[in-house]
Formats: sequence, structure tokens, C-alpha cells
Amino acid sequence: MAGQHDFKGKQVTVVGLGIEGVDLVRFLHAQGARITVSDAKPAEKLRARLQQIADVPARLSLGANDPQDLLTADAIFLSQSVPLDLAGLAEARQRGTPISSMFKLFLELCPGPLAGITGSTGKTTTTALVGEMFRCDGRPHFVGGNIGIGLLSHLATLTPDTWVVLEVSHTQLQLLPERSPNVACLLNITPNHLDRFSWDEYRRLKSDILRYQKSDDYAVLGYDNSETRALAQRAPGEVLYFSLTSDVPGDGAFLRDDWVVARRRGREERLFPIDSLRLPGRHNWANAAAAAAVASVCGLSPQAIARAAAEFQALPHRLEFVHRLGGVAYYNDSIATTPERTLAALRSFSQPLLLLLGGREKHLPLEELTEEASRRCRAVICFGESGPLLEEAVQRAADRRPDDDRPTLMRVASLAEAVEAAHALAQAGDVVLLSPACTSYDAYDNFEERGADFRRLILRLAQEVEPSPR
Repeated sequence: MAGQHDFKGKQVTVVGLGIEGVDLVRFLHAQGARITVSDAKPAEKLRARLQQIADVPARLSLGANDPQDLLTADAIFLSQSVPLDLAGLAEARQRGTPISSMFKLFLELCPGPLAGITGSTGKTTTTALVGEMFRCDGRPHFVGGNIGIGLLSHLATLTPDTWVVLEVSHTQLQLLPERSPNVACLLNITPNHLDRFSWDEYRRLKSDILRYQKSDDYAVLGYDNSETRALAQRAPGEVLYFSLTSDVPGDGAFLRDDWVVARRRGREERLFPIDSLRLPGRHNWANAAAAAAVASVCGLSPQAIARAAAEFQALPHRLEFVHRLGGVAYYNDSIATTPERTLAALRSFSQPLLLLLGGREKHLPLEELTEEASRRCRAVICFGESGPLLEEAVQRAADRRPDDDRPTLMRVASLAEAVEAAHALAQAGDVVLLSPACTSYDAYDNFEERGADFRRLILRLAQEVEPSPR
């Protein structure tokens, strides 16, 4: 590995020991680097990650991010959760120390074509569905990125013929090489992460997936979202749209007569009926249309696209059916860390709903969600750090409704108490929906951990309530 990618004997600091940090540590060690791991969390909070690098002779600097770890490094790699105003980083940059990330290094080294998918909502489902379309077509491919899979450890398996399908977050777009995905898909841009970024900063980061595209690249844009639709004028290459509401201008994929239809070079082909999808919710129709547009421009067959759409099932923590207990269906939508995602979840059901809201809020608008929840839900149970704020917001919306048409409103401390309260209130035919509209960081390391806890709580409840078969 030559030039800027020659790490042999270099002192490299990796900041943040999450999935990306572990991937970086193992890769850089294999390249002969001398590694320092810097993480603000103490060792007891990183036990599982530390086990994953136990065979690497890295120096551990834990419990705080020491600026000296940056100032003494020959190169610095940041995990996507690390803020770019970290103490010592500006001085290291002034000294000319290279600052990179897992995502940036992977894009610099990846030998094959890239399809990158970003957006405020729907990234993981769309990315996984595109990967399934490649699998059904028998094409060499790799799926990774923000979907929870490190990238660098897979480089050795990739060839110039391997399509790489990446879920891309806005924070991964903060540090970019002069390369963008050959096919870049922007699903939507709506307010999110306003606890860390301004709206203008967030919008710019999302659009940066197009920054280094070339004239022979493709941008697949959500036509139904004004932010992504407007980016067409900035795309260097060919633009395709996807839409559920209208026949798109030019090429792309859209819904017509309950079929997803693809158009390329003026030629149309019906791909699959929308009711063949196993994914609940209209938002997942949009994800499927986006995946179809991406797959079409990557050259996948209509038959493979249709087969994948029909076979693909909801991913964990995304409107995941957990259990039916006493005629009540329990769904895990822990991925819903914004009001918009929770709104989409509410609109995916026609049954009476008991909604579990809570966690750590991100300073996002709540009005539309609380209006819908007060109209659609039989009960709203607020929990966690944001419980008081959410309770007050739902109460304001409920106060505008007739007395006999208001949801039962409760506030409890934890998710476990919310499950107990929902079980006590639920009636046969109801849906209990964990769709929190907030992050998990008040009580859990990530939304997956929160969803797994919800699943555990429901299954334990079922064991307690349901008689064991003889």
C-alpha cells in the first residue's frame, strides 16, 4: 500500500471504538500501523468492542479524548459519531496531519463501482433491498456502510466487477475523498439531528453525496420530496426520479395503477405490483420504488427486481412484528428516532393503537406527530428522558379534541414500565407500537439495543401470561 495509504510504522490514532473504530483498528494493524484508540467512554462501557480488538497491540486511551493523542499522531481516523470540533483536532489539521475516516478510506481504496443510498429515513431498508435485488440477479456485490457492517475488512474480497451497495449517513459525508458513488440515491431530506447540526448544515451534508459525481454517473432522487427533487440541477450526471404520487419526468420508477413501473431511455416496464410487498406502510412503497430505480440503473433484470421485492421482509426494529398476545399485536419500530418516522409508522396501521413514545429528543418539530397521535391512538404512553416534554405536547394536541375522542395519556420512567402499562390497557384487536420518535441514548447505546430490550420484554410477558403447552 503506497503513498498516502502506507501506514507501516506510522503512529495512527483512531477516535471512537464503535463498529467503524473496530474496523479501522483491525485494518490499520494489518497494514503495520502503531495504533492508539481514543474513546470518551470508559473501558467498562466498551467491553464488547475491546474484545473484538483483544489480539491487536493497540494503546488504549479511554474515559476521555486526550488532545495529545491527536497531536502526536501521523494520521487520525474519526468514527462518524465524533464531532469535528473535538479538542486538538483543529491544531492537528493546521499541522498538516491527515484526518480521515473508515468511509473516506474505503472509497479511496474500493476497486469496484459504488451505489450509495442516503436520506433522512428509509436508508437501511432501501440499501438492504437493493442488495437483495443484486442477490436475486446473481451479480457479485457487497452490502455495507451505515447498515451496521464495517467496510475495510471486506476490501480484500472485492474486485473491479463487484458492485458495492452502501448505506451512507450524513456524518459519513463530513469527510469525503474526491469520489462519490457511481449511483447516488437521495431518498428524502427532512429535519433531523438538529441537536447537533443546523438545518442548512444537515441539508448540505446530505447533498454532498453528489459532490464528486462525474458526467457518466447517476443520481436517483425522491421526486415527492422538495429538497431532493431540487438537487437535480446540481447533479453532474444523469438524473432519475422515483415517486408514488406522479409519473416522473424522464427516467426513473413510479407507481401507476398499483404497479411499480420503471422507465429507461423512454421504454417502460412494469416491475411488480405494490401489493406483492411484504413491507408494511406507504413509506416502504417509496423505499421499494427507490430500490427499483437504483437496481434498474445498475443493470439488474426486471425479474430479479420483482422477485426480491416479493421476498424481502422487514428488517429488525423496523415495524418488526414481535408477538401476538391475547389478541394484541406488538410491533417493534425502535428505528423511529424522529417524529417523521413515527408518523409513517402510525399511518401503516388501521387497528386501534397504543403508542410508546420516548427517549432523548433531537429538538425536532412535534406538532404533526402529536396531532396524529391524539387522533389515531387509543393510548399514548411516554417514557424516558423526554417523557415530560412528550406528555405535554400530546396533551396540548389532545385538548383540542372532543372529550370523548381523546387518547389515554400516561407517563412512566422506563421502557419496561411502558410495556407493562400498555399490556394493562390493551384490548383484543389493538396494536401496541414502540415507535419512540426519539433516540435511545438516555437509556441504551443504540436503537438496536432498545428494540432488542422491547422484544425481550414482550416475549417474557408472553411466557408469564400464556399457558405452557402440555
